[in-house]
Formats: sequence, C-alpha cells, structure tokens
Amino acid sequence: MRFSILSLLFAGLLTGCSSVPSTNSHPTSAEVTTFYDYQLYTPSGEHIALSELPKELQQADVILIGEWHTHAGVHRFQTDMLKQLSSYGRPLALSMEQFTRDKQPVVDAYLRGEIGEQYLMKQANAWPNYESDYRPLVEFAKQKNLPVIAANAPKGIVRCIGRQGIDYVNKLDDEQRTFIAESINTASSPYKEKFMASMHHGKPEQTEKQFAAQVTWDETMAESIVNYLNAKPGAQVVHVAGKFHTEQGLGTAASILSRNPSLKVVVISPTDNVLADNTDYQLEVLAPPVRYVQDAHRMAAYQHLTKRNSDLQCK
Repeated sequence: MRFSILSLLFAGLLTGCSSVPSTNSHPTSAEVTTFYDYQLYTPSGEHIALSELPKELQQADVILIGEWHTHAGVHRFQTDMLKQLSSYGRPLALSMEQFTRDKQPVVDAYLRGEIGEQYLMKQANAWPNYESDYRPLVEFAKQKNLPVIAANAPKGIVRCIGRQGIDYVNKLDDEQRTFIAESINTASSPYKEKFMASMHHGKPEQTEKQFAAQVTWDETMAESIVNYLNAKPGAQVVHVAGKFHTEQGLGTAASILSRNPSLKVVVISPTDNVLADNTDYQLEVLAPPVRYVQDAHRMAAYQHLTKRNSDLQCK
C-alpha cells in the first residue's frame, strides 16, 4: 500500500482508495475549468460558498473529505476548508490517512518544530506526493497549532493481513497490536458488497483477505478519530482519505458511527457529476485523466504491481 488496500494487487487499476469517476457526467460548471478549480454543493445539488458554510458542516463532529489522490483541486479544497473551519473558534484537529499510528511521535515532533520537513518525510514514511499535496494541510495545522492525528494502520501489518487474513492480528506483539483498531469487523455489509463488486480478479478466499486488509484501514482510522474525540469532547475533526474509504457513508464513516452513534458525521466527496439526490456533500472538480487507454498497458502495469510485495516479510 501507499494509497489503498487495492494497491496490494491493483493500485487503482480497479477501484483503489479513489473510485473511478463517472463516465456519464454532465459538463462541469463554468467555474471548474482547470484541475485547480472546485465548487462545493449540498447533497441536493445546491451551491455552497466556503464563507457561508451550512450549520450541518459547522456543527459536525467529524467531516470526512474524500479525495482522488493527487488531484490538485481536491487538495486545494481540503486546505481551504480547514482554514474556514478554523475561523469559527471551535477546537479543531486534522486527521490523516497518510500517516500511521506508529509515526504519531514523529508528526508531533514536527509540529513542535523539533525536526525538519525532510526528516519528517523520511521517518514518517510520507507519501511520495506529500510535498505537493499534503504540505499545505500540515503547514496550516502547524501554523495554527492544530493537532494532526496520524490515523492509519501501518502498511506492513495491513499487507500481511491481506496475505494471511484477519487472523494475522493474533501474531502481533502488544505494541504492534496498538497500531491497528481493537475491533475489526469483516462481516457482510454494504461496504463489503461494494468492495467485492470492485474486485474482478483473484480467488474468493484471497479477496476475503484483501477486504480484511481494506477494512483494517477503515476501522483503524475510525477508532483513531473516535478516541481523539473521547479525549477532546466538543472538538471537531477533519479527516482526509481516499474517497473509497468515505463515500456514501460507508467505510470509515460507518466505522465511526459503530463506535459512537451520537457523533455528527458529514462526508464530502469529489465528483465530476453533481446530482440532486446524493448522500454526500459534493465537491465538483474535473475528473482525473484516464489512466490507461490500451488494455496491454493496463495489464503490464498490473503485472508489475503483483510483484511489489514479493519481499514482504510476515510472521
């Protein structure tokens, strides 16, 4: 994984952390003409100005901002949204899929100014697009003294779950076990159905293991957020993650509510097709370019990715 459980085998060739944009979308609005542009809409398709956020967003306990990874417009919105929410005076924290629990001390040291950015990136295993896409978020948090929650599960553990199944957690030592959610629900759910429908290759038993890995990320991120809010009642958390983890109230959103049904959770999902009856708030942006046009190119990339975990060492 660098981006999602599906990168265990498919890394976005299928669904991944960021689901594929609609192929039946209407032309984007006149305000969205470059990959830096965005417009925000309610679930019913009404336009929203950031300076006039509705009460539902202002009063939410958790705002999940899904992303198409590396999309400039989405990442610009994330920072703009964090900045706007910080102006309301409510205690605010940034939660990130892009950092893992075991690296929380490193992230905290950076926020305190004890280490530099390059050291942060190396020691915290920052994503390759950190400087272009996540630096603005982290630097704004640092400037405003906002906590940054390293919410995710370590990729090595999750990859081994993807290889051996959920029982792999029983092999972890006490410290490693704290780096993933205490409870991981792999039972049937709408999220599991969606995941399984996105997987077009592999044997059913291996797909089950891959879902166990996928949901380990969601459960861990959800537990990290809920634990923070238990310790800081009244605070608001903005969480950024791939849209597959958050859209339609599934994945991380459902995992949060399973732990604390009283929390007000709002989802914002990127789209190139604004609807009048969506479940999520809608962030209109240009759809990402098609990854591959020729099947041969797609399969060559897939074959390369299947070899990425050949050196993985599991217990």
